[in-house]
Amino acid sequence: MRFASPGAMDEYSRFVDWDKMDMSAQSQDTKELTCTDLHELKQLARQGYWAKNHSLRAKVYHKLISNIPCRTVTPDANVYRDIVVKITGKRNSSSLPLPEFVDNSLIPTYCLNAEGIGAVRKIILCIANQFPDISFCPALPSVIALLLHYSKDEAECFEQVCRILACNDPSRRLIDQTFLAFESSCMTFGDLVNKYCQAAHKLMVAVSEDVLEVYSDWQRWLFGELPMAYIARIFDVFLVEGYKVLYRVALALLKFFHKVRAGQPMESDSIQQDIRAFVRDIAKSVSPERLLEKAFAIRLFSRKEIQLLQMANEKALQQKGITVKQKRQNVHLAVHAENFKSEIVSVKEMRDIWSWIPERFALCQPLLLFTTLEHGCSLSRFYSHSEGHEPTLLLIKTTAKEVCGAYLSTDWSERRRGGNKLSFFGTGECFVFRLQPEVERYEWVVIKHPELASTGSETENHAQTASSTLSSSSIPSDPSDRLSPFLAARHFNLPSKTASMFMAGSSECIIVGGGDGQALYLDADLNHGRTSHCNTFNNQPLCSESFQISILEVKKGRQETNLGVNGFPRRTRDNTVFPGVFSVLDSLTLSESQHWASLSPSYTMSSAQLSFHNEFTISLIELQEQFGCLESEITPGSSETHHRISM
Repeated sequence: MRFASPGAMDEYSRFVDWDKMDMSAQSQDTKELTCTDLHELKQLARQGYWAKNHSLRAKVYHKLISNIPCRTVTPDANVYRDIVVKITGKRNSSSLPLPEFVDNSLIPTYCLNAEGIGAVRKIILCIANQFPDISFCPALPSVIALLLHYSKDEAECFEQVCRILACNDPSRRLIDQTFLAFESSCMTFGDLVNKYCQAAHKLMVAVSEDVLEVYSDWQRWLFGELPMAYIARIFDVFLVEGYKVLYRVALALLKFFHKVRAGQPMESDSIQQDIRAFVRDIAKSVSPERLLEKAFAIRLFSRKEIQLLQMANEKALQQKGITVKQKRQNVHLAVHAENFKSEIVSVKEMRDIWSWIPERFALCQPLLLFTTLEHGCSLSRFYSHSEGHEPTLLLIKTTAKEVCGAYLSTDWSERRRGGNKLSFFGTGECFVFRLQPEVERYEWVVIKHPELASTGSETENHAQTASSTLSSSSIPSDPSDRLSPFLAARHFNLPSKTASMFMAGSSECIIVGGGDGQALYLDADLNHGRTSHCNTFNNQPLCSESFQISILEVKKGRQETNLGVNGFPRRTRDNTVFPGVFSVLDSLTLSESQHWASLSPSYTMSSAQLSFHNEFTISLIELQEQFGCLESEITPGSSETHHRISM
């Protein structure tokens, strides 16, 4: 049965092939949007208020995009009319060569007619002419193709895309335009999968040689493989809520893929191809509304936390010299058989462990810092070889051939902050694991149970002692108030201090995890140890509860040294740090620190100092005063930019 085209007389129907459009999802009801409140607008976007009315969606897109803050000189529709003939000539649009920055991306046709399909290439070429600073933007063809469905002509579509690309609000990320931004987004997505899609991540590690190469497809799933009805619904919300929505939907896609394909044989020789095929045919298993429902059910990190993680990943790539597109093997997981050495784990086992750690550290080959076989069974030697490095990986093999260990986010020199008192330090990126007799990883308990944490109004002044015991009263959880694994947990009031006992050390012992037991306890001779359940990781014993150590190794995940401008190890006066991120902030230029401050006004550090490459230091108190950071405490949570919209 043919439906009458609701857009037949629609001024926005020029490029639409209505025979391809799902007409059952369209409504001819006249709707208006008079919403001026951002929170209400978010709800309407998620509910699909304008999704079933083509003309209304076009008007909403136009209004939302016109409200994007842009550079003073941003190409508009008149510019397009002036340059399009000069750039494209009279050649057939299908023969026009595309710029390199689209990286041979798919150019989806969605529900475009022949004129619309040709217009995509013309607009891409005109954008390349006006934005010479774009070096890598594989999502661009999809965005143009989508917006053409809701544009009166090519010039209007060009102007809308230009406004998206020219957004100059540092707190509002829209489309990646460089390889550095794109690759770091892939690493950030890998970090998020590792936290929120562990079952799917385990499958990816098992069936792919390079898991990050699989995750590097995440934008292609959205801007290339998804059908029109799905990407349009995502774009509805994306224009209101920003880049974080893309991460949410990609995570939801991976969750659905794992659920539908779990236990089934692969359909091809490549997990990448299987995921792409699943996304293309997603209508067989998941509706657009169900996909968004799943996406927003994920209690994701706040927007600012994700931005900080993205910055850390970008800095890690820069430190590796990766700023332009290179061969994949230079970018991704770095556990190579020819360079790897361990008497405890195999290359495959190390790759499994390396897939668990944050992507910014997984870029580098794991390097041996300490082994009892070479350096002897001495805790003081353990410290002397491990200090000055973060993060580190602790590997233990018992005399019963059991293998377990811990990923430790913070430099062991932080143990001295407690003086002679055994005190805990570290962050929520720490985790413990066992490999033999079976593989199991135990993360910070708050990640899976955020209701165990609430942010405090004041930072605590002292580190938690190993003997601390506090009540664990139940406190209601607000997703925006959850602790971030990137922050030192001592800056929050936890219902139970035992939920944040990550690592502790003295001349007598090493402890990992605490509260009603210890995940790992090692004596001063590195000869005997104990393991039991603990509240911090909610783990089972990692091996025999009382064990004798056969071999102990410590590895680091960074190649560069952690030295300041004077050649001394970087230190802070307090533990207000992000693991890995602070070493990134340590080397920011002044302009970069301004950008960081503008991104993160709700994060501050007290009297710590940043060392810059131009050989001077500036205290973060001054940084707060100059760039408007809030004072005295770290307050995680999303602080959206509120703007008003009226139709």
